Amino acid sequence: MEDHAYGFGCDMAAPVEETIQRTTDALKQEGFGVLTTIDVKATMKAKLGVDHKPYVILGACNPNLAYRALQAEPELGLLLPCNVIVYDNGDNTSRVSVVDPQQMMGMVQNEALVAVASEASERLRRVVETLKG
Repeated sequence: MEDHAYGFGCDMAAPVEETIQRTTDALKQEGFGVLTTIDVKATMKAKLGVDHKPYVILGACNPNLAYRALQAEPELGLLLPCNVIVYDNGDNTSRVSVVDPQQMMGMVQNEALVAVASEASERLRRVVETLKG
């Protein structure tokens, strides 16, 4: 798993569409549904008339975790849902990256969110591990 300052992810030996489906399935196994799907390539073409590589943002939500987080911090909705990106790496490969809930919720500085962020991060890291096989 490759970590970054605000997320983690992996490369997949599969095209974007297959990777999106596999990612959605892996998220479901960890209790996350996909609330939103933003097709960045289509949006860039429609709004700016420019070509962009296939790039999709999935808004993933685990209702139980979201409820607990919102009970602790009503303004936390500004940081929800958890974003997962899938984009074309070229050569029939793709990249999946997931925002790290511990980093996102850490900026709120509410101790009541530590356990929720930790659980969300653990679940999302398992998603990436599942995708890596």
